[in-house]
Amino acid sequence: MSNGLAIAAVTATLRSLLMHRLGISNVTVKPPDLARTDQTDQVNLFLYQTAVDAAWRNQDMPRQIRPGETGQPALPLCLYYLVTAYGEGDSESKAQQLLGQAMGALHDHPLLGAEEIKQATEANVVGSNLHEQIERVRITPQPLSLEEISKLWAAFQTRYRLSVAYQATVVLIESTRPAHAPLPVLTRGKDDRGPIAQANLVPPFPAIERIVLPSGRTIALLDDQVTLAGHHFALDTGDPAQVTVVVQFTTARLPDPISAVIPAGQRTEAHIAVTVPHQAGVFYPAGLYRVAASVMPNGRPSEARLTNEVPLLLAPTITAINGAALPVPPASPISVARVNVVNGLGDATLHITSRPDVLPEQSGLLLVGDRSVSAEEHAAQTDTLTFVVRHIAAGTFRLRLRLDGVDSPLIDLSGAEPSFDDSQRVTFT
Repeated sequence: MSNGLAIAAVTATLRSLLMHRLGISNVTVKPPDLARTDQTDQVNLFLYQTAVDAAWRNQDMPRQIRPGETGQPALPLCLYYLVTAYGEGDSESKAQQLLGQAMGALHDHPLLGAEEIKQATEANVVGSNLHEQIERVRITPQPLSLEEISKLWAAFQTRYRLSVAYQATVVLIESTRPAHAPLPVLTRGKDDRGPIAQANLVPPFPAIERIVLPSGRTIALLDDQVTLAGHHFALDTGDPAQVTVVVQFTTARLPDPISAVIPAGQRTEAHIAVTVPHQAGVFYPAGLYRVAASVMPNGRPSEARLTNEVPLLLAPTITAINGAALPVPPASPISVARVNVVNGLGDATLHITSRPDVLPEQSGLLLVGDRSVSAEEHAAQTDTLTFVVRHIAAGTFRLRLRLDGVDSPLIDLSGAEPSFDDSQRVTFT
């Protein structure tokens, strides 16, 4: 493949080809508005466009990437040139002769040879290795309509002169990113048994299909027992006592995943039950988790299997408002007095205690009725956030605490029909 000098190398080769074929030295490589500087015979070669070749865009280079290796594809470019002829004394007849000779030269050289590329670039484009490219650079005429020609010369901001367009393709610029080449495979499967066929469509590996939460909820709360439903949680043995299962909870808010070793009595071949938190003292911040399970045959760590990851939303719970525990319905909600009341609207400060604690980098919102209020800044991990609700009318409003996009539960799904949890309310007086 070629390096980043390949574009300049193609231009230099085309210029050299035209100079030798036409027998003139005045073959320039300038923008059309700057090309004409004297009244001699002249041919100007201008690269007016580059484009990525779609056919080569995701192709690995032959003999560069072997099966099983991963490499960055080369940058494949198509180069578009405009060849313009100028006759001595601005003679149009001489310009047509020069243009015909130039087109004949390019017609006779549809492929740029490695030797002529090397000779044309060894002095002017030092360091180019275009001549080593396996794929040859092909020169083909590029038809342009009258409208396209008019737009081109209008963009050049100069008067139109007799010209023709050509395409040079493909130029492959090698990526500087290294390829990944894994070591050769010594055995396929245990004892080199090769692939194993089975008579059903269920993969023979442990996998989590869904997460089952209490009361049909879609979010989990602290102290919930989360059940992972899937298959092959005992591998091929079918006996949960013959394997060790570790459930991993991964969140962006913690540097390392939380690992929970699941006793054999809390799991079967198709179910894994784990309580959040799985043991005292383990901190689970509210937010989004990725849950996976590692299944390992006892005493054989090299044969451990990791399941797919499934999402789990852990929601915060409001436990107190301004230091007062939430009342149990049908008791009246907590009352908070407003200040700065003007025209029936005032301000109120709410200190919301939540479980679990809130990390300093977590964003907190309090949804008061249909309003959203941002939490005041907190520099350390805390269980209480402060919210200032401004210009609110007197009345009773339902509350939801939102941490990292997860809301505290407001709907009670434990009954025959869903209903609002009346403990999650506040009254402004």
